[in-house]
Amino acid sequence: MTVNPLRLDHLVISARTLDEGTQYVADTLGVAPSGGGAHPLMRTHNRLLNLWGGVYLEVIAIDPEAEESASGAAPRARLFALDAPQTQTRLADGPYLSHWVVRVERPKNLRRWQAQYPQRIPPVVPMTRGAFTWGLAVPDDGAFPSWEGTGDGLLPTLIQWDTPQHPSQVLPETELALTSLKGFHPQAETIKAQLDWLGAGHLIQLVTQDGVDAPALVAEFDTPDGPRTLK
Repeated sequence: MTVNPLRLDHLVISARTLDEGTQYVADTLGVAPSGGGAHPLMRTHNRLLNLWGGVYLEVIAIDPEAEESASGAAPRARLFALDAPQTQTRLADGPYLSHWVVRVERPKNLRRWQAQYPQRIPPVVPMTRGAFTWGLAVPDDGAFPSWEGTGDGLLPTLIQWDTPQHPSQVLPETELALTSLKGFHPQAETIKAQLDWLGAGHLIQLVTQDGVDAPALVAEFDTPDGPRTLK
């Protein structure tokens, strides 16, 4: 296990459109995400919502106005499995909590760590959105991180910010606090082993879920109107 425990950076709500995702969050938590911007490399865009404790919520969707490569080369697969047919099928039923991202803080260097353990950590991709720059560990095919053939969004993506300011520092304050993050999966022990190795096992409660239901993330919040749940 890494000797530097990781920190929760943000939660991810996947949606067909930003408006659909924004409405889902606003209906559930009572506050609408705003701001955000475009990720040119991934051809996605987002809106953000601040949470207590240096954490935020991201609504992400395919950017219909993203420019294709001028060279005619095949575009890179979008992150968070947004191009996957099963994701598009699920999004037809509405936005959902699809993923979570954990922060690797300096002096630990994400790119060096990935180079040491390429079988455990996906390649680190340089990302930009406006004035923000960061490295994100994303498989070449855009899929969620996996370990021993499983992941399903329950293994987090690793991020390291290159700019000194974190998005949570510039987002409007809210009275929303994440109180728990739970993951349900039939192979919870396999996922837990990788989480513990990463140093992220303390950030989520894993539950073994048998049967036909799909793996799922559930986030619980304290809001001015009482407890609320995103899933």
